[in-house]
Amino acid sequence: MIKIRSIIVYLILIILAGTMLLPFLWMISTALMSDLEVYQFPPKIFPKVFRWSNFSEALTMQPFGRYFINTLIVSVASVIGQLFFCSMAAYAFSRLRFRWRDKIFATYLATMMVPAIVTLIPAFLIINVLGWMNTYWALFTPTLSSVWGIFLLKQFFQTIPKDLEDAARIDGASEFTIYWRIVLPLSKPALSTLAIFAFMGSWKDFLWPLIVTNRLDMRTLEVGIAGFSSMYSTDWTHQMAAAVVVLLPIVIIFIFAQKYFVRGITFSGLKG
Repeated sequence: MIKIRSIIVYLILIILAGTMLLPFLWMISTALMSDLEVYQFPPKIFPKVFRWSNFSEALTMQPFGRYFINTLIVSVASVIGQLFFCSMAAYAFSRLRFRWRDKIFATYLATMMVPAIVTLIPAFLIINVLGWMNTYWALFTPTLSSVWGIFLLKQFFQTIPKDLEDAARIDGASEFTIYWRIVLPLSKPALSTLAIFAFMGSWKDFLWPLIVTNRLDMRTLEVGIAGFSSMYSTDWTHQMAAAVVVLLPIVIIFIFAQKYFVRGITFSGLKG
């Protein structure tokens, strides 16, 4: 009876996993079709002839090389910024004692309930006043820190024994030395998790780059993919081909860094 129940559970999980993979398979299939096959009914799952040329054509129809450089710069800056600023804030909230510390942290957590779209207009007005439109500053400045990243690292820092810090203080180490040489090296799983999320969030961001840039040479990959759609038509084959290429770096990074992701979630203290 137990084996039958386990088999049923596994079958349900496999079906659910298949539904999650179906959009990706459809995207790859569309990327390999001809223009006529895309609009055929009933729709085809696999094309008659695999048009691998769609990928090279899609990447040459727009300056995707420039888009890739822009996205890489913004993503790397976002990762470095969040690792630095979030870790410093998390160390302060988890280790330092100051007035209203818990109330300030609770206020930070409360901002997670505010939809990002609410802060979009104020953020745009600030960027516009600073004269940062169509610059890298406009693209990555809002992503240099995140409340979720501070929360994640704070929870992890609290699992580190305080005896290590007390011993360092006896030896005359400053707070920054303790943070830099003791806490950060012991927090690689959580830092890796934050880096993965920061990179993925910045790499696939669409709305903010669309708003703060209107020059072709400052667009990111996601905005470039949207360029295959116009008011009257959409070039589905080349759009899906470009989407597959843009998705590959995220998939590769996640495959090689998933062990850090799992360790970070396991030991970050999110389980309570």
